[in-house]
Amino acid sequence: MDWCHYRLHSRWNLPAPPGTVFAVLERAEDYPRWWPQVREVTPAPGRTGDGEPTGTARFRSFLPYALVVTATRVRSDPAAGVLEVAMSGDLDGWARWTLAPGGLGTLARYEQEVEVRRPSMRRLAVPGRPFFLLNHAWMMRCGRRGLTALLRRGTHRRAGRTV
Repeated sequence: MDWCHYRLHSRWNLPAPPGTVFAVLERAEDYPRWWPQVREVTPAPGRTGDGEPTGTARFRSFLPYALVVTATRVRSDPAAGVLEVAMSGDLDGWARWTLAPGGLGTLARYEQEVEVRRPSMRRLAVPGRPFFLLNHAWMMRCGRRGLTALLRRGTHRRAGRTV
């Protein structure tokens, strides 16, 4: 087993239609407004298309380290409800949102497959793995709560555009 390799999955039931959720998730630069562990997102200069770097993000949860990754858009398909990025930096791999109608809103499925590159985390791969997984689970729980609250408040809409 490669102790530095992670396959992560989350499912969120969200109180808005898939198109609304897609528009919010597509604006990664706004994640720090509703997801506490996403500390900073710096968009790449200008709007980029698929296959070009879209920006850099810094994450920090309850463990005493921050992760920095550069994201490259792989797929942004509102009709299919799929947003996917490749990541490089402290984590190398990919992350994908897949959205579908579900219940009274949207079922959002998050998948991530990454290899940890940060040296300190690689050195602690075996004893730290349970803590890294708990840290990720906490981060995802907080993200779901934050996005749910944002969608319920309706504060994702400003001046006729979704943010």
